[in-house]
Amino acid sequence: MRGAGSLMVVDPAALAASVPDKDFPDGIARRNIAGVKGFNPLLPLLLLAALMIAGLVGLLGGKPDMVRRVNADAAALTVRAPGVIRNGMFFETIVEVQAHRPVDDLVIAISAPLWRQMTINTMIPAASEESYSQGAQRFSFGKLEAGDSFRFKIDGQINPSLFAGTRGEIAVLDGDRRIVGTPVTMKVLP
Repeated sequence: MRGAGSLMVVDPAALAASVPDKDFPDGIARRNIAGVKGFNPLLPLLLLAALMIAGLVGLLGGKPDMVRRVNADAAALTVRAPGVIRNGMFFETIVEVQAHRPVDDLVIAISAPLWRQMTINTMIPAASEESYSQGAQRFSFGKLEAGDSFRFKIDGQINPSLFAGTRGEIAVLDGDRRIVGTPVTMKVLP
């Protein structure tokens, strides 16, 4: 033992060797204290560090939303949605349309597979008409003049049963006539 205030270092194997077998508590044996041969105590620390680094660089979700932009003669479409999301999390999708020419009946069409195993909580603004046609949910918003912009916000949540991800398409239509669209993919982690 060293002087007051100094740290005393104890070797667990030496301590275990000095205690008689009968003095160990039930379920604890000398081999539990002496350590396991071939075990590197640095390995769990390295695994924890690797997991933390993966989380910090966004491999486990939490990255900024993916932005997809597509430009056509009649309109430009911008979709902001998460590319990687964790199961059970809430998310936001923003669909923006910039009209280059007048659109008589602006319709946002979202393919059914994109919303598979998701709960959609709110959509702002509310569509004047909602329908399902040709494998897509369709939301009608009326007339959009050339040079005007339209912004559609969708809030949802990933259901616990969704694993691996989902994909589909978000498209802009003028009534039933397709103007522009973009594929959207979300990778879902447990």
